[in-house]
Amino acid sequence: MGDAVVFKVGLLGLGTVGTGTAKILLDPALRHPLLNEIELHRVGVRDRTKARSISLPDELVTTDLEAIVTDPAVDVVVEVIGGLEPARSLILKAIAHGKHVVTANKAAIARFGDEIFTAANQAGVYVLIEAAVAGGIPVIEPLKQSLCANR
Repeated sequence: MGDAVVFKVGLLGLGTVGTGTAKILLDPALRHPLLNEIELHRVGVRDRTKARSISLPDELVTTDLEAIVTDPAVDVVVEVIGGLEPARSLILKAIAHGKHVVTANKAAIARFGDEIFTAANQAGVYVLIEAAVAGGIPVIEPLKQSLCANR
């Protein structure tokens, strides 16, 4: 058995959702046992000096969000900064660089969903939406998959 593949996550945003996500990524005990090969690689914030309820190593944190979405080492970008821009541009740039994206951004998906999903389809990457609809009720995947035969 060779070494397990480790998926490196680039996290955009360290607000309430970002902090919760970072805590889960940093503590394997909080994750499903099959999800141990995940590593928090970089965290993008607007303000490094802001007081936070989580302590991260300095080398993990950057204000250069574009550097995260273009970093060849990053496999998955988790976007939880919210709003339309720069979220849209960062998501599209991550896709263009062959990264899978997970977002909780209702506004960006509502406004730019067609553009984002088309780009992801062309790039052969996934864009997954988590906790973005009705407080996390899984609606979009069932609509895309389970109900596709219904007109």
